[in-house]
Order: sequence, then structure tokens, then C-alpha cells
Amino acid sequence: MTRPIPLRPAEPPAAPRHIGIIMDGNGRWANRRGQPRTAGHREGAEAVNRTVTACRERGVEVLTLYAFSAQNWARPETEVAALMQLLYDYVLGERASIMRQGIRLQAIGDVEQLPSFVRGPLRALEAESRHNHDMTLALALSYGSREELVRSARALAERVARGELDPADIDEAALGGGLDTAGWPDPDLIIRTGGERRLSNFLLWQAAYAELYFTPVAWPDFTPHDLDAAFAWFADRQRRFGLTGEQVEADVMERASC
Repeated sequence: MTRPIPLRPAEPPAAPRHIGIIMDGNGRWANRRGQPRTAGHREGAEAVNRTVTACRERGVEVLTLYAFSAQNWARPETEVAALMQLLYDYVLGERASIMRQGIRLQAIGDVEQLPSFVRGPLRALEAESRHNHDMTLALALSYGSREELVRSARALAERVARGELDPADIDEAALGGGLDTAGWPDPDLIIRTGGERRLSNFLLWQAAYAELYFTPVAWPDFTPHDLDAAFAWFADRQRRFGLTGEQVEADVMERASC
């Protein structure tokens, strides 16, 4: 009798270089359970831990997490305070794990708006992890993409006013070079959890050609299995960057024959 050949476990799909995640659904997750919104944020912090590790294990180069928007300051003071405490706890509690995994931590956004008790440890971990190169973990804090674009445009205008820059020389590279993500690859994939279908002022410039993946799974329930589902969906996308599908397929065939 021929013995059956054991099946190998399916290989996880290839990871995009840069993914952004809009971590949505914490409050609704808590409301459905009759718990305060802060309970959802605490569970969401656990989802951050497992997602960061899963992304590093899968070879993601840059993971950008939309942790606190510029508009979130308008939320109730008690919720904002709880979020700042969670951020403080995360920076201190995950420091050893971040360093052990070779992760470089970097904050983007108007970080100076954060309270000093958060900003100090955050800046310290940024400095301590700056030579790590296994993955970059970007926390978008007090971040808004429109605000980021305004900061970059203002810096260019100031250079023009000082006579350092000819307006004719302002191009995509000049504007992009003033963004918080300068030097990083643009996001290939943006995931939004919680069922909503919008970018909410997140990486608007950088997401020009990103694939957008929306899942009804609330952020506290998001697992590595859900991450792999997003990666599998991404792997089936044909990324055309303005070309036709036929042109893309011809290019793939040409490169395969080389």
C-alpha cells in the first residue's frame, strides 16, 4: 500500500513591505459587552502586542499604527487621559520586547502635544532603539495627514522666503521629503478594523497607491490569523500604478523570462 504523503502546513502569504493599520472598534467592542470604552482600549493594547510580533515574524519592514489622531483630543477628557496612560504603560511595558525583537520605534505626528510624562519615555525608547533594524514600528500619535502636509508645505514656503529654494523646484520629492515618513517606503497595504470604510486623515499622501482592506473584526479581536487573511487578499491584488492590467502582466512575464 502506498503511504499517504503528509501535507505540509500552508505557508503564510508574503508580507507587504509597509502596512498601516487604523485600529478601530475598541469603543464598540466594549459597548457590546456592557463595559466602559477604556476596557476596549486596554484590550486593544493586547492586540497591538500580538500584531507587532506577528508583523515582525512575517518580515514586514514598516508597521504604522494609527494610535491617536489629531482629532482625538476632542474626545472626553477621561478617555484621553486613559489613552495617554495606556501609551505610557505600553512604552515602559514593551521596552524589553521591542529591544529583544530588534524593532526600531518611531513616533510620527505632533508629538509635542503629548503630555510630558508620556513624551519623555517615548523619546527615550526612540533613541534607545534607533539602531535596531529588524522592523520599524511607527506610532501615529496626535497625527493627522492634512496637518502633516501643512507642516511640510509651510517648511517649503519658509525656505522659499529665505531664498534657499526656487518655487519651480518644488516637486513631489520635495513635499514628500518633509513628511514624517520621509525615507520609508509608501504603505502597500492599509488595514482598517471595526467595519468602517474610510481613511480618517491617515497617511493620505503616502496611501496614493495603497491597497485598502476593511474588516468588520473589532481591533481587540484582531489576531495573526486576521493579519494573514489581509495578506492573502493583498497577494491576489494586481497593483497597476496607472498602467493597464495587460501591461502589468506583460511586465511580469518579461521579468520571469529574464
